[in-house]
Amino acid sequence: MNAVAAPVSPTSVAHKFGGSSLADAGRIRHVAQLLRDRDDATQIVVVSAMQGVTDALIALAHSAAAGSDWNPQWKNVREIHFVAAQDLLGERAQPTLDWLSASFKELADLLHALSVLGMANRETIERISGLGEVFSSRVLHAFLSLSHADYALLDARELLVVRHEELGVAVDWNATAPLLAEWRGRHPQRRIIVTGFVARDGSGRATVLGRNGSDYSGAIFAALFQTQELHIWTDVDGVLTADPRLVPEAVVLNALSYHEACELAYFGAKVIHPQTMTPAIARGLPILIRNTFRPEHPGTRIDAEGDAAGPVKGLTLANDLALLNVEGAGMIGVPGTAERVFAALRAARVSVVMISQGSSEHSICCVVRAAEADTAYAAIAEAFARELSAGQINGVQVTRDISVLAAVGDRMAGTPGVAARLFDALARARVNVRAIAQGASERNISVAIGSQDATKALRAAHAAFYLSPQTLSLGVIGPGKVGAALLDQIAAAAPRLKHEANLDLRLRALASSRQMWLDDRGDSENWREHLSTASITCDMDAFAAHVLAAHLPHAVIIDCSASDAVAAHYAGWLAAGIHVITPNKHAGAGPLQRYCTIRAAAAAGASRFRYEATVGAGLPVIQTLRDLLDTGDELHAVEGIFSGTLAWLFNRYDGTIPFSTLLHEALAQGYTEPDPRDDLSGTDVARKLVILSREAGWELSLDDVIVENLVPASLRSVDREQFMQRANEFDGAMAARLVSATAANRVLRYVAHLDRSGKARVGLVELPRDHAFANIRLTDNIVQFSTKRYRDNPLVVQGPGAGPEVTAAGVFADLLRVAASLGAQL
Repeated sequence: MNAVAAPVSPTSVAHKFGGSSLADAGRIRHVAQLLRDRDDATQIVVVSAMQGVTDALIALAHSAAAGSDWNPQWKNVREIHFVAAQDLLGERAQPTLDWLSASFKELADLLHALSVLGMANRETIERISGLGEVFSSRVLHAFLSLSHADYALLDARELLVVRHEELGVAVDWNATAPLLAEWRGRHPQRRIIVTGFVARDGSGRATVLGRNGSDYSGAIFAALFQTQELHIWTDVDGVLTADPRLVPEAVVLNALSYHEACELAYFGAKVIHPQTMTPAIARGLPILIRNTFRPEHPGTRIDAEGDAAGPVKGLTLANDLALLNVEGAGMIGVPGTAERVFAALRAARVSVVMISQGSSEHSICCVVRAAEADTAYAAIAEAFARELSAGQINGVQVTRDISVLAAVGDRMAGTPGVAARLFDALARARVNVRAIAQGASERNISVAIGSQDATKALRAAHAAFYLSPQTLSLGVIGPGKVGAALLDQIAAAAPRLKHEANLDLRLRALASSRQMWLDDRGDSENWREHLSTASITCDMDAFAAHVLAAHLPHAVIIDCSASDAVAAHYAGWLAAGIHVITPNKHAGAGPLQRYCTIRAAAAAGASRFRYEATVGAGLPVIQTLRDLLDTGDELHAVEGIFSGTLAWLFNRYDGTIPFSTLLHEALAQGYTEPDPRDDLSGTDVARKLVILSREAGWELSLDDVIVENLVPASLRSVDREQFMQRANEFDGAMAARLVSATAANRVLRYVAHLDRSGKARVGLVELPRDHAFANIRLTDNIVQFSTKRYRDNPLVVQGPGAGPEVTAAGVFADLLRVAASLGAQL
């Protein structure tokens, strides 16, 4: 195990260990080693019952009082302690086992008495429920004593005197102090094991400190022994910014002030009970929340100052609530109305969680426990019966299924924009706020919301304060050649982008044609493993819903498929607020009406539609055209070689070898599609020309393009294998075209052309040998823009226009452009 390094100078420390830290013999052994490894000047160790024992003892008492057979439960609790003692103490266990036997015999006698009486009063329940700490402290003390460590054992029932008051259990410090002094006279050891949870009342009867009483005991004995720190050991690394079961991105806080911890605890955060902090606050005693199983972790420090981090330290939810609203014109300007409301609730013993009142005084609303909602309604209705009858108050309404989201932080005070950020996050998550409360200290902003939105609201608020504003939830469709290259590029660049630009790219969804992988936190590094083990049937609606996470600022779907069915989803995704990036040409060159719907959806909201890689792979073809048009230039013509496959074939074809031989070679080297007819038909080139024409403002469809299909009619309907076997049927026609071009001192190139009237054609043409298209590298794409500004010397974009890596790079560049538009400093 990792031992805790000793402090530079020994300090006096109180330690409190919870039930999870003492669950069995192995964990008790771990706690003992942790204590031995510390060099505390004084070590006060307050222990809870073993995990689950307190609840089991309470159940035993109720079973006995109800006349049920309590013996099996009693044997089970007894066995838990006997097994732990025997495991820890071995051949020296007998004295402890004898003590446990006698103690459990006393418990059995008490339970038998309860079964005879048929009832159990509070004193008896408390006496029984506190025995778990008595048992666990005895076992831990015996185990520590094996190593000859000088530990004293303190039963808190001997000297801790408390009173049960309306606000909870209060320590009678004056009565306790002399009893402790007397006990210390008999036990001067520096190391002491103390039973948590239990105490005595003013009459000397055993009692308990209530739920979370062991933590309270830790603070009480830290104060009594005047230690310098209180360490509360549990099974988490410290206090988190939110419940990690609801917010996977929650992080451990370094420090909290007492006020911050109290606010978080009040609204349900499992920090530390506010009552526990009362003795610590009075004495300025630092409390450290630490992990028993990771003692090397510093945990969270709670003290008077906290730290400068913020402004929001934590967010928490209180559930199972109801909203009570009293309203009416007769309340306006009438003194004492609020007092009557809360007096009625107090008389009915209803606890108010949150209060909200408008400055108009037209209504008062408060949040109460759902279980007390009917009681609260009846109390208010009775208190205002006369006003309700007279119509001065319109009514009393109860809204159920309410949760309260609280944002807490000392440094919210004086920090402009905190509330704005919270409400903006809730608005983007489409969460309706029912009521708002903020105290003058500005330490807490609380909002009442519908319980169905509670988790979504918590995640959205947490993201607003703890995630980079440039956090993108990514979903990638089509992990083929281009998709795989893109995913690898993202995985390689993500750490650098996070460090240098605060751009947080989170791959949270990945889909093939059959399966999909969905993840809450996101992981781009191991995408192949995730996809290989994916077991969810692909569903585009579920995929998009997952990517559009309410708790993350932005959502992006990248479609690297060649699917027309996927492209049909683009308009809906854009309308929902999802940015869409794609090299898939089906959207840009598909049905005109669908294309117009996609562009309208992007224009109507804040979503971006980026598709640079649909033409020219990674070349900035579309961006260049857009820049020309956006700056007021006038397009006269577009010409280009848009197919890397056809560029390679006609750059190589010089008559020395047959065209069919080159075709086989291109297929073998991966330059063509699996079926080369997809390239030779010219349809892919025509799609790219349609995309450019639409970008230029012409409403062109694929049917409007004059396309020269290079595949002989006799080979268009045969299967792929037959096509390749009969590819030599190309050779005669192609040789004749080459002879004609060579005779005119020209070359053959497959060119796309769009003129200023919007007429489009693609086909094989003869070009002069000094033409720009005649002198490109083997697989280059080249685009030539003739415009009003570039009339005599057209603007040329040239470079590799095919291949998974360069196409993926074009898609990635689009992703970074979207991120930059959202504020990323790239």
